Amino acid sequence: MMAIDPVCKMEVDETTVKLKTAYKGETYYFCAPGCKKAFEENPEEYIGE
Repeated sequence: MMAIDPVCKMEVDETTVKLKTAYKGETYYFCAPGCKKAFEENPEEYIGE
């Protein structure tokens, strides 16, 4: 199953990715530590809510 990194828009495999975080009941997956960190610092910027 593929997911889109909300920061860089890269496709990542949900079954093998090690970087993920939960926010408002949703799980978000990341390709790199920098993307995860950027999202966690300002998630609203990336999810458009």
